[in-house]
Amino acid sequence: MEVKIAPSILSADFGHLNDDISIIDDYVDYIHVDVMDGHFVPNLTFGAPVVSCIRSKHPLDVHLMIENPEKYLEDFAKAGANILTIHYEACENLSEVIRRIKEFGMKAGVSINPGTNVEVLEDILPEIDWALIMSVEPGFGGQSFMPNALHKIEWLRGKSPQLNIAVDGGINAETAVKVKEAGANVLIAGSYIFKAEDRIAAINSLR
Repeated sequence: MEVKIAPSILSADFGHLNDDISIIDDYVDYIHVDVMDGHFVPNLTFGAPVVSCIRSKHPLDVHLMIENPEKYLEDFAKAGANILTIHYEACENLSEVIRRIKEFGMKAGVSINPGTNVEVLEDILPEIDWALIMSVEPGFGGQSFMPNALHKIEWLRGKSPQLNIAVDGGINAETAVKVKEAGANVLIAGSYIFKAEDRIAAINSLR
């Protein structure tokens, strides 16, 4: 599958988000938006009102790292989310939330934390468009890649040859090679892109 790049704006300048996005917009495939509530993860970012202000020619891949995500699906749909990823660990009725995401016209994704076994996703694989493997503990950018993500990616690719498999956390030119070999086709990178002296070169090195 063709490799897609999704810069995480968690590492961008929050005061100049659209300026930062405009610099890279011609060279990427998605814009990855981390929404954190300070409860599900130990960090706080922004909600739907900020998402609605993001300008890009590419789909917005919105990753909800929040408790009770089912309460906010319509808000993010109205804000312009194209892909909405929820956490397995945050949902009691995962299939119902996936169904509602699709009813709001978005593609549905599910993410798992590093400590969660990938096999928990087996039953819902036919229902989702996107699986997101966290290769760091969610909450903060700039962490080191956790190699246990690789077997999860391999397992998913074996089960779902056509599924979009994204990986987020510690992605750089070196780890990108490993996750692509394992079967990931969507690479999410924050600090590696936005903190680079040459952001375009950083993006190209991931492909």
